Amino acid sequence: MLLYETIATGLRRQIAQGTLRAGERLPSVRQLAQAHQISPATAVQACLQLEREGLVQARPRSGYFVHAAPSVAPRASAPRRRAPGMVSNPALQELLELPERPGLLPLHAAVADPSLLPHAALSAALARSLRRRPTAAFDYAPPQGDPALRRQVALRCEQIGTPMTADEVVVTAGAMEAISLALRTVTAPGDVVLVETPTYYGILQAVAALRLKVLEVPSRLGDGIDVARLDRLLQQTPVRAAVLVPNFSNPTGGLTSDADKQAIVESCARHGTVVIEDDIYGELAWSGQRPLPLRHWDTTGNVITCGSFSKTLAPGLRVGWLAGAGWTEALTRAKYFSSCSSASLPQLAVADYLTRHGLERHLRKLRRTVADNGQRMRDAIARHWPDGTRCSAPSGGLSLWLQLPPGGDGQALFEAALAENIGISPGTLFSSRGDYGDCVRLSCGLPWDARLDAALRRLGALASAQL
Repeated sequence: MLLYETIATGLRRQIAQGTLRAGERLPSVRQLAQAHQISPATAVQACLQLEREGLVQARPRSGYFVHAAPSVAPRASAPRRRAPGMVSNPALQELLELPERPGLLPLHAAVADPSLLPHAALSAALARSLRRRPTAAFDYAPPQGDPALRRQVALRCEQIGTPMTADEVVVTAGAMEAISLALRTVTAPGDVVLVETPTYYGILQAVAALRLKVLEVPSRLGDGIDVARLDRLLQQTPVRAAVLVPNFSNPTGGLTSDADKQAIVESCARHGTVVIEDDIYGELAWSGQRPLPLRHWDTTGNVITCGSFSKTLAPGLRVGWLAGAGWTEALTRAKYFSSCSSASLPQLAVADYLTRHGLERHLRKLRRTVADNGQRMRDAIARHWPDGTRCSAPSGGLSLWLQLPPGGDGQALFEAALAENIGISPGTLFSSRGDYGDCVRLSCGLPWDARLDAALRRLGALASAQL
């Protein structure tokens, strides 16, 4: 047995015996090297072996931590053989965000906590923009958006290996307006639109508002969009557009592989289906390795990419964008007819911030914090929720997707949690027809503290009381 395997075996035994418990930090590489009189490289090999086995997780600049072994992924639903139909989930017609209420712990909101965002730098950018361009800040922006901001969006896409020109970027009031404008541009009432299941309820609401029919393609938990099933559906049914979230989808956090992304782009082009890509979570890869958007494989101008700074910089500024080379004029027209233009001052401020600071330094800190918090939450769920609870293990984004044991009811848990000032999202919201009644979504965008730990304990007790 190689030396690093001997060290890994000892650590594995400590984890199995409970000496090293879920969520606890392994001895550091230096400590392992000194304790076993081995080189740091050998200690790293031992830790990497445990990581490959799924027993530990590396947290940037923090070390290696024991995974929550009892927590397993939710069961994937059987592929649905449903004909296209209108959105028929009553909850989606009534849904608004939970109203502001004192003391509510917002585990229902898939956003980063304000303490994790660069509010001081953005406040300074707002002030500078007002001083520098007082007239522009109070005037209408061009319908397509501020040129400086559009340049920054295109530059960021270039930096991640996906060419884009500023001329094709259209600025919107967040990603949801971008998706709605794209749908309005490429579809007509009665057209069929393909979406993942489960998927973000805002997408379903946009489809319903435009009187479009929906066709659901299963999302494989952890592995993203089921490309084989997608291709079969496109062969069987004329689909005008596909609204897809390949990078850390909401609510499951699934990441579609590069090979499958390329296959999706090629399949949709072959069947005449326009791709509307929601890449709002692409910047939140917990490993720091930003995945490529679908646009990277688009050679025919068939992909419209939608993005936003709401999840990374400031949700309240409502600065999003979309880009589709062959659709720019039509998208700009749709924006003008919808809201004339987006607010000037937020655009100027975000452009100023990006010019001065860029994104990477802030994103590194945000990714580390969210990754650490996500793992802590999974560890707490494994310890405090009833046996049989299944939890996703995403590698990015802001969501955890949980499936309750048999007899569990996501809506009932939502109502019981709300009575105790804890906000969660019931699983039925993420389906066009109210599926996933035994699931809930939790946000991992809050920094870890005693209150969050206590809330997860209490949610576990409430879930146990149902069984």
